[in-house]
Amino acid sequence: LVDCNSFYVSCEKLFNPKLRNKPVVVLSNNDGCIISRSAEAKALGIKMGEPYFKAKNIIVKNKVEVFSSNYSLYGDLSRRVMRTLKRFNPVLEIYSIDEAFLDLTNYPDDEVEDVGKEIRNIVLQWTGIPTSIGIAKTKTLSKIANHIAKKKQSGVTSLIGIENLDLILEKVEINDVWGVGRQLTKFYQKNGIYNAKQLKNKSNTWIKKSSNVLGSRTAMELRG
Repeated sequence: LVDCNSFYVSCEKLFNPKLRNKPVVVLSNNDGCIISRSAEAKALGIKMGEPYFKAKNIIVKNKVEVFSSNYSLYGDLSRRVMRTLKRFNPVLEIYSIDEAFLDLTNYPDDEVEDVGKEIRNIVLQWTGIPTSIGIAKTKTLSKIANHIAKKKQSGVTSLIGIENLDLILEKVEINDVWGVGRQLTKFYQKNGIYNAKQLKNKSNTWIKKSSNVLGSRTAMELRG
């Protein structure tokens, strides 16, 4: 999974170098909510999806740069990123404006992490957009790998070749698992499932009985 970091903010920074290392936020269509934040803005405690008026004090006090969303710019840069990814493998599943799943099965297992680093460098070089890359055997696991990659300097995490993922999955809260929404989170927590490891190790019978096809698929994907 290739995910562009703070995508809308990265697009704005690309065309305005003065914004480098400054707190920046991008607002939704009617300037109602914050839909993208730079790392500096996150550090100030500005939350994703927060209404602008609620964050206004922090924004004014810290001279945060504020932009209205410019979807024609973001769409254009998104297409450039996706075109660049297709050079590595035309089998690309675009998941959203700033995320895509890429099939790397044409590369040997022991090379995929280096391929990830190369993809990241080339996307940055050709489009100016920084990305995080998570590599694993299933989409759900590659989402988790991506989550970890975001916190790493290298920006790339591969879970390929790790025999036992339980130690990693234990640290992933159930609501951070791809496809587990608010209602499902409540349901799982009620049944003692608080992290990805607990869901992975829950019996198939229980999962099939208690949740839908998607729930079963998520558990299967967590098992690789």
